[in-house]
Amino acid sequence: MDLQQLVFGKLGDGREVQHFILSNNNGLTAQITNYGGILIALNMPDRSGRIDNVCLGFDDLQGYLGRHPYFGALVGRCANRIAHGSFEIDGRRYQLACNEKGITHLHGGVLGFDKKLWDAEPFYSQKQAGVKLSGLSPDGDEGYPGNLKVVVTYTLNEKDELRIDYQATTDWTTPVNLTNHAYWNFAGAGRATIHDHELMLNSPSYLPVDENLLPTGRIASVFSTPFDFTVPKRIGQDIEAIGGYDHCFVIARAHAGLVLTARVVDPASGRGMELWTTKPGVQLYTGNFLDNLQGAGGAVYQKQSALCLETQFFPDALHHRSFPSCLLYPGKTYHHTTIHKFFIEP
Repeated sequence: MDLQQLVFGKLGDGREVQHFILSNNNGLTAQITNYGGILIALNMPDRSGRIDNVCLGFDDLQGYLGRHPYFGALVGRCANRIAHGSFEIDGRRYQLACNEKGITHLHGGVLGFDKKLWDAEPFYSQKQAGVKLSGLSPDGDEGYPGNLKVVVTYTLNEKDELRIDYQATTDWTTPVNLTNHAYWNFAGAGRATIHDHELMLNSPSYLPVDENLLPTGRIASVFSTPFDFTVPKRIGQDIEAIGGYDHCFVIARAHAGLVLTARVVDPASGRGMELWTTKPGVQLYTGNFLDNLQGAGGAVYQKQSALCLETQFFPDALHHRSFPSCLLYPGKTYHHTTIHKFFIEP
């Protein structure tokens, strides 16, 4: 294992941003910055030994300071969408910014966790290397109630696993739904669409959405629909039938611990990833709004040139009592673990 700590740049107020490079002995390297808790890059070999970055992003801090589609970001307090940006807790109504088309609150608001500078504590041993990010989201931050203390830990190990552990506590009841918004292309970031990637989702059901991509409240079977990934299939097989995926899938689970959630592979390179999580849902997003955005190394990210697998509570759970609750109460601790296990098919 190896760990390097570099300076990624400075914010406008002079604060220094750190860049951490975690490497194992199998050629796997994860790059993380404490600005936005962003996974900058993930480099891995293919079956012939060629190493490519498989995670979309930018070369420098400046790219992340501008508007971008949450590349690799730590998302919170609430990932995904909240209808009308409003909700009620104990008879009190809270109004958040509607930062998506003026209709929905998306990914924590205008200055969500993806725009915060986190305190960083790197760690290293023979078997793993990582960085612990911590910070306080104060009462009223983006309209959310309560002082929320957050710790997010990225760990890379010799088993080719990138583990993300999320933890949070609050002094006032508040919604919490944290995730990472990495964009994956296992052919290599910027290479082509992910239509030929083969995807399996351990999910017999999904959440239908309305015209604003908000869940209708129904939980529908995936079988005999374009949403059926229970058996591995090309992502492109049915993608045109629905104009692209941006839906939450309900994970089949027999217990509350880590379960296999997804498996994706690029047959041409052999690169792939298994995803394991403790959360009840995973949002599959196929980069439908990527539009010739220039990224790292001059690569141009085109429509559907990446997929996101965002482990989380169900979107807009605050307005659907049948969904698992995303409320965190004083005296309780939010826990969430997701493991990305990378592999190479022969």
